[in-house]
Amino acid sequence: MTDTTDDIAEEISFQSFEDDCRLLGSLLNDVLHRELGSQFMENVERKRILAQSAVNMRAAGMEETAEFLEKQLVTEISKMTLEEALSLARAFSHYLNLMGIAETHHRVRKARNVDHLSKSCDDIFNKLRHSGVPPEELYETVCKQEVEIVLTAHPTQINRRTLQYKHIRIAHLLEFNDRPDLSHEDKEMLIEDLVREMTSLWQTDELRRHKPTPVDEARAGLHIVEQSLWKAVPHYLRRVSTALKKHTGKPLPLTSTPIKFGSWMGGDRDGNPNVTAKVTRDVSLLSRWMATELYIREVDNLRFELSMNRCSDKLASLAHEILLKESAAEDRHSQSWNQSINHSKHNSQQTSALPAQLPAGAYFPSCTECKDGDSQYPRLEFPCNLNRQNAQSSLDSGQNILRQTSSDSNSSPGLSRQSSITGSSKIPRTNSTQLLAQRKLFAESQVGRSSFRKLLEPSLHQRPGIAPYRVVLGNVMDKLMKTRRRLELLLEDLPCEHDPMEYYETSDQLLEPLLLCYESLQSCGSGILADGRLADLIRRVATFGMILMKLDLRQESGRHSEALDAITRYLDMGVYSEWDEERKLEFLTRELKGKRPLVPPTIEVAADVKEVLDTFRVAAELGSDSLGAYVISMASNASDVLAVELLQKDARLSVSGELGRPCPGGTLRVVPLFETVKDLRGAGSVIRKLLSIDWYREHIIKNHNGHQEVMVGYSDSGKDAGRFTAAWELYKAQEDVISACNEYGIKVTLFHGRGGSIGRGGGPTYLAIQSQPPGSVMGTLRSTEQGEMVQAKFGLPQTAVRQLEICTTAVLLATMRPPLPPREEKWRRVMEEISKTSCHHYRSTVYDNPDFLGYFHEATPQAELGFLNIGSRPTRRKTSTGIGHLRAIPWVFAWTQTRFVLPAWLGVGAGLKDACDKGYQEDLQAMYKEWPFFQSTIDLIEMVLAKADIPITKHYDEVLVQESRRALGAELRTELLKTEKYVLIVSGHEKLSENNRSLRRLIESRLPFLNPINMLQVEILRRLRCDDDNNKLRDALLITINGIAAGMRNTG
Repeated sequence: MTDTTDDIAEEISFQSFEDDCRLLGSLLNDVLHRELGSQFMENVERKRILAQSAVNMRAAGMEETAEFLEKQLVTEISKMTLEEALSLARAFSHYLNLMGIAETHHRVRKARNVDHLSKSCDDIFNKLRHSGVPPEELYETVCKQEVEIVLTAHPTQINRRTLQYKHIRIAHLLEFNDRPDLSHEDKEMLIEDLVREMTSLWQTDELRRHKPTPVDEARAGLHIVEQSLWKAVPHYLRRVSTALKKHTGKPLPLTSTPIKFGSWMGGDRDGNPNVTAKVTRDVSLLSRWMATELYIREVDNLRFELSMNRCSDKLASLAHEILLKESAAEDRHSQSWNQSINHSKHNSQQTSALPAQLPAGAYFPSCTECKDGDSQYPRLEFPCNLNRQNAQSSLDSGQNILRQTSSDSNSSPGLSRQSSITGSSKIPRTNSTQLLAQRKLFAESQVGRSSFRKLLEPSLHQRPGIAPYRVVLGNVMDKLMKTRRRLELLLEDLPCEHDPMEYYETSDQLLEPLLLCYESLQSCGSGILADGRLADLIRRVATFGMILMKLDLRQESGRHSEALDAITRYLDMGVYSEWDEERKLEFLTRELKGKRPLVPPTIEVAADVKEVLDTFRVAAELGSDSLGAYVISMASNASDVLAVELLQKDARLSVSGELGRPCPGGTLRVVPLFETVKDLRGAGSVIRKLLSIDWYREHIIKNHNGHQEVMVGYSDSGKDAGRFTAAWELYKAQEDVISACNEYGIKVTLFHGRGGSIGRGGGPTYLAIQSQPPGSVMGTLRSTEQGEMVQAKFGLPQTAVRQLEICTTAVLLATMRPPLPPREEKWRRVMEEISKTSCHHYRSTVYDNPDFLGYFHEATPQAELGFLNIGSRPTRRKTSTGIGHLRAIPWVFAWTQTRFVLPAWLGVGAGLKDACDKGYQEDLQAMYKEWPFFQSTIDLIEMVLAKADIPITKHYDEVLVQESRRALGAELRTELLKTEKYVLIVSGHEKLSENNRSLRRLIESRLPFLNPINMLQVEILRRLRCDDDNNKLRDALLITINGIAAGMRNTG
């Protein structure tokens, strides 16, 4: 991952930053003194001073002195006991995390205090207007922009969520500390709060003891929405609207959504057998439940705010209609109590369809608003069996509770589902004790509680001048609560027969009454009220819909072929996978044009194939209202796309026939993902072949508004051929895909599967978007964010607002002022030569050198990364131990730990040197200055090189690598120095990161804590490889991995 400091390139006030680092460091020292004693703290301080002195000596050019000090540090670390080593690793890891918190805080402070913020909407809109863009064109382009940020469950977030929340609390306290009006007493209380948080941090286990499930991962994504994005989105949209009004005279339309959010959490089954069809269904319902819960909170607050009587005739009419219905309902309700006991007697013979126990905390508010400086802990209790406490859903009606309690006079009322009598012919007599118990449970039920509320409110005819907005919003609230209840029943797999008129299925249904309230306020001259909390809620509904984030599905292309193999064999048509491409396309096209299902309902298939078919069935049941795209990983042919279209069509026909009505929503977009260099080179041809098929082209126009979505993968292409070659092949593939779509008059949306690290396509958002091929960003873009980057970019509302604004302006500029292409054809030839040499050098080292695999396993903690429990999916696609089947994340993660960061630069030096030797040096320097793509590629590599540390990587080799393989390590370090040399020649810089001094200084500030953790990791690895069953050693290793990740500000 790019250092999070690079994503927003503003300078920070180092004086303020260092003041906060000193404050947090001294408070942590106080905590450690109390927890571990003064002798240990003297030991910690000595090692920090040794590391700091070595860094200073090396910076001054005194290499021998630096080496002497580092050897002294290594010697002292090697003499530490296991307990001392564990505590030292934890202490330095916390120091680095606190420095990261201070760094993020000061970027937020900088953004808040600067009058003219670069890359803001106001800044970019102003520049575009002054460059001659007409206001109408600017307005239309912003309103039509469609960007989707897709949060993935890729396992790169090293910190437990518990620690993330504690870090957020510390960040809030730092923000509170900036207030100029704090009294001396306030300051003392704030310091006490910080000490409490740090004590809590120290006493909390840093390690995950169990692997998360896919549902756990999805919950983490939903918590990001609740803790940050829910607040950030309205603020961001207000900024866009204000800037748009300032520069075009018109605000952003209320329901315009320049940015939306998607998710892969619970939908990405590529290589993860834990993501099943049931998981996808449950996660989708859970997301809807969370959305409903959040809307209930907002509507409740809004109902309190909109207390005025003046309204439009249309709203008054709706409020009157609602009141009449309520009045009729009250009349019916008044007769229901006497009848309920009789009903309970008659129904006691039946098995209750609902659980008879209220969930834990049902009597308390599900969430309270966080105040400034307060915790961002999500306080929602998730429903049903998805909650860790296995809390049962609350009951919807008192009669179901009464039905349970009348079944057994000896059992505690409502304790379990088993307490009901099934099939008994006896109807027990209801004595006075039972009657009291029934009434008590009725009062505690949802019906009972609502009845009690009605006692506190005046009856309808006693409410003079009742506020119409409150009536309408009360009705909205009632429907939302029924929607929530329905989702809880579905999550529990219980019968659910709610009237569709009583709950919300789509965002349009929820928007209708909210927009009516907004229009009413505007028409009555109360626009200032309309544009407050109500406008924010409308914008949230437009952005998040009824599901917060639509869920993408992803599966590997070979799994679809296996499913079709089973089907064609069953139908005696042969073996699908053995057919050539033309025969496959002929078969698929013929079946897609047909109107009957292909898969017989009686078919029996293997478990893996059944899971694929079940996934398509769930997709048909949920539809495009809940799901986004179906992504095909490892796509290489047109038939890969048509195979998914056929399986999707077949499932929808089957489900529709069973329901007796059309499936909800539309068909999912089918998105081929081109990942390897070979597949990237063929991407344009695949799209041309698809669009040449009449059925497919008409399908895209009719069902997807003439939009073809194509995903390009950065991770596997980088592992396959090296970062430089991957970058160039991705650039060309996008050009070719755009050209193919233009030939057929089809619009294209490119979906960028970026990782967090540079080696996996990561980098500053603005730089990445601004360096895309011309025409590739035409107002639309999708991009993944994952792991630690999700927390870094969107973990705090303030940073989230800034990221969303940067993304909006970058896409706008790339649309209206596209990046420049290569100035001349010669530059392309130079790129081809560099790429060829770079790829050859990379592959000859990684795949062809017989010593490399052994060196990789010895010199890095790759084998131990699996114990981190940071993701639900396996680290390898297959059981092979080779590099080819290792996933890109652990590949990059392992090299980042040793500070070699090899995947991001290997091969680049060889390619640049070869080009310079052929006389292209001046061309390369011109390309760097004039071609955004080439400049960003070199800048990102330069940034990675600034993080690499040759003395540290050498130390790993000397202690952990067999002597026979150390020569390979020496060659790679020489290659790293050569890469630095030629990158600086091309960029014209004297030092690495000369154009980003803020980053360089921040990296240097971490070294006194980071270097000792690396040395400690080497020592622990040495011991662990002689005693691999020692769990305490393993814990110590995992803590060093956490610490290095915090210091490098990235994992994989």
